[in-house]
Amino acid sequence: MLAQLFAVIAPVFFTALVGFTWIKSGRGFDTDKLTPLITSVGTPCLVVSTLLKADISLDHLARMAGAGALAHLAALVVGFVLLKAIGRSVSAFLPALSFPNTGNMGLPLCLFAFGEQGLALAIGYFVVSAVGQFTLGYAIAAGTVDIRRLARTPILWAVAVALVLMAVDADIPLWAANTIQLIGQFTIPLMLMTLGASLARLSVRRLGLPAALSVLRLVGGAALGLAIASIMGLEGAARGVVVLQTAMPVAVFNYLFAQLHDNQPEEVAGLVVISTALSVVTLPLLLAYLL
Repeated sequence: MLAQLFAVIAPVFFTALVGFTWIKSGRGFDTDKLTPLITSVGTPCLVVSTLLKADISLDHLARMAGAGALAHLAALVVGFVLLKAIGRSVSAFLPALSFPNTGNMGLPLCLFAFGEQGLALAIGYFVVSAVGQFTLGYAIAAGTVDIRRLARTPILWAVAVALVLMAVDADIPLWAANTIQLIGQFTIPLMLMTLGASLARLSVRRLGLPAALSVLRLVGGAALGLAIASIMGLEGAARGVVVLQTAMPVAVFNYLFAQLHDNQPEEVAGLVVISTALSVVTLPLLLAYLL
């Protein structure tokens, strides 16, 4: 069991460690330029290539998207009530509590834990999370709603293309399939190295509230995932993917939104760093339960 867990966890954390140590050694790593490449080119190609070659039905993808929508809605409601009760900023902390790192960490973990099928299922969940983060999450942080951001989300268009091709059972030319697959293959390692580089640049100056909210994000997320999987009757890889994705640490984009709109960015940075550090303990325990 330990060897199986290490085989799942090690590639994720060691690849992120490459980016982390690269920055700490004084070398340059331009995350501002690499992140758009990942989100606008790499991830859409990964989505299309994975969905087209995966042995998975549209019904299963729809169920994963439904689970993702339910999880994020529940997190938003619970997070809003909690933050109001303790008198903390909704615009600063609600996106961080509601939109975890289902991409940079969630996708590779689901791949190594449950194989190609797990990655395809995780993408169904991740798309809902990504679209929600770049629309609703951004709107909460900014205090304004811009529906045009939805049309500018490349991942959404990639899913639409993949679903149409799956629905009509169409084959794309081999050269196109190979090109899309090749571009998609750089996405996961680059995601992880970018995550590590981003974490290396963040600093934690306050521990109290970020630590408490980090525990809530990880433990509460896992409990929420188990509840949703039970309610929806999910089993096997589908159950494991939903639980893992809901239990991910805080996504770095939440810090970027907080910094952009001056919503207590130092405390949100603490949330990102502490929740990611704690996940080194919580995720192996969760995987031991799921596998």
